Amino acid sequence: MNTPNPTQTSDVRSHILETGQRIMAGKGYSAVGLNEILTTAGVPKGSFYHYFSSKDAYGEAMLERYFEDYLAELDRILVQPGLTAAQRLMQYWASWQASQSFEQCQGKCLAVKLGAEVADLSEAMRLVLRRGTEAIVNRLARAVAAGIEDGSLTVDGDPAAVAGSLYQLWLGASVMAKIERSPRPFETALAATRHMLHAAR
Repeated sequence: MNTPNPTQTSDVRSHILETGQRIMAGKGYSAVGLNEILTTAGVPKGSFYHYFSSKDAYGEAMLERYFEDYLAELDRILVQPGLTAAQRLMQYWASWQASQSFEQCQGKCLAVKLGAEVADLSEAMRLVLRRGTEAIVNRLARAVAAGIEDGSLTVDGDPAAVAGSLYQLWLGASVMAKIERSPRPFETALAATRHMLHAAR
């Protein structure tokens, strides 16, 4: 019997997580069973329980992976050379609008899709969501502070409070875009963001 090497093990685990993330971003957490994930991934149930003790443990790992990837992309956007801090922030919101499309997000809108649902189902998943969203807001707060320093934006209030308000604004816009099946809520959020940051077009 062949024993999988660490690379194979990591690849299988990652494949299961990626498959479930893509499906749950469309259907939600409770509506998706393990059989659907494993059938789509082409992985036997025994392999699933080799990596995850339960569906909730799987959901926790999936959210942790989601935020790890999300924060890496956010960091990439916020350090782009040749741009002011305000321009980097506006690129982030443009990226948000593109990735949180109400039509198809390909697993990139997981926090928006699952946030309210799993926070009520699992304390462990709620805490992952809390840590992940706090990390996003902290990065945005640093970017706002950098914009004040380089003179590319001004805000009324503390950068951390402004960053938190902006993140909540865009979460709400993402939900409304799904309800309306329209990009209009994003356009409204973008205008409000420019106003809050006093950022030039």
